[in-house]
Amino acid sequence: MMRKTSVILLSAATGAALTLFVTQPRAVLMGSSARAATSDTYRQLNLFGDVFERVRSDYVEKPDDSKLVESAISGMLAGLDPHSSYMDAKSFRDMQVQTRGEFGGLGIEVTMEDGLIKVVSQIDDTPASKAGIMANDIITNLDDEAVQGLTLNQAVEKMRGPVNTKIRLKIIRKGQDNPIDVTLVRDNIRVRSVRARTEGDDIGYIRVTTFNEQTTEGLKREIGNLTTQLGDKLKGFVIDLRNNPGGLLEEAVTVSDTFLERGEIVSTRGRNAEETQRRAAHPGDLTKGKPVIVLINGGSASASEIVAGALQDHKRATLVGTRSFGKGSVQTIIPLGSGNGALRLTTARYFTPSGKSIQAKGIVPDIEVLQDVPDELKSRTDTKGEASLRGHLKSEGDEKTGSQSYVPPDAKDDKALKMAADLLHGVKVNATAPATGDKAAIDKPANKVAN
Repeated sequence: MMRKTSVILLSAATGAALTLFVTQPRAVLMGSSARAATSDTYRQLNLFGDVFERVRSDYVEKPDDSKLVESAISGMLAGLDPHSSYMDAKSFRDMQVQTRGEFGGLGIEVTMEDGLIKVVSQIDDTPASKAGIMANDIITNLDDEAVQGLTLNQAVEKMRGPVNTKIRLKIIRKGQDNPIDVTLVRDNIRVRSVRARTEGDDIGYIRVTTFNEQTTEGLKREIGNLTTQLGDKLKGFVIDLRNNPGGLLEEAVTVSDTFLERGEIVSTRGRNAEETQRRAAHPGDLTKGKPVIVLINGGSASASEIVAGALQDHKRATLVGTRSFGKGSVQTIIPLGSGNGALRLTTARYFTPSGKSIQAKGIVPDIEVLQDVPDELKSRTDTKGEASLRGHLKSEGDEKTGSQSYVPPDAKDDKALKMAADLLHGVKVNATAPATGDKAAIDKPANKVAN
């Protein structure tokens, strides 16, 4: 039997890419230990049934049976890890809409922390970014209703809504004594995931804000435009993945493939060895071997880390900035039938081409560059990372938390971008290179990648 599922990589974003999941036949014969475990499981299920019936019959008010079941499912999944969850039918539809890169809402990526909604990042040119909402802001109230007690999906549903309708947010911001009240007008959020410009008169700068179904095509279009615009003057490309929370696995693979001629891009490994999958590059570097610099920071997560890790391992790009978020797991979207929503279930870890897991560690840039931060923002320049999330999958080895995620709004103050430009111009720089990457990687053509 085949079941359509969707594979996503995200920190707090949603998205899906169609793939096939084949259920394997279970062995009929069981040993005594397996029978004992099964018997114990049935006892626990009987306990659940007893509690369910007692709540239905004795709770002070008549409960909604369907909500009881949904809450039980949500609780079960929430106990696994921060990225597994249940989506009801509406949430599932909303996720599919967002995957296409267009939905009605505010334009923020959020996660749940200690029962409150924490902003991971805001999407450019949306009501949230225009209102000045920042990463690490804590949302405590939505239209005077406390967020405490809501699930993440419930809070997200309340923030979404028809275009041109208003919603009030109460925000706690580190370094501010009093809560901030903000009124936003919902808009049609078109997630333009790729933006580009020329930097100086000889560098192509491309910012990737998320990985949705349009990302790879947008990237290819902008590479073509910049190549035509700059012609022979083109020194190379800067790919900015800072504060990109992730998205679709398939898009991470195809974005990486855009710069590679051959070699593994990523491998995903589930509980069973036979579930390991490897994705490889196809011939055809769209940049024709031009040097590439990739900018990352503490807000670069999941799909962003796949791209950064693949290009770093193949020495196809030099990574500049600060250590990434460290989300090294894969979520599979499993539809549960008509009207029943879907599971977002962590089903695998992913590994870079060299076989490294970045779970709860992050990717260390080849050249670390710390930004100068205004005094009033210094309290919010670090992102704690995957390792700080309650219930996260443990890493293989020491875990790392905390990395700067501040990006100056004015390019002239952007030290990481300046470093990238200096490298592309061949300027000798004095910088720490904490990773095993090679600063000279930008001078190596794409057909010399390591396999």
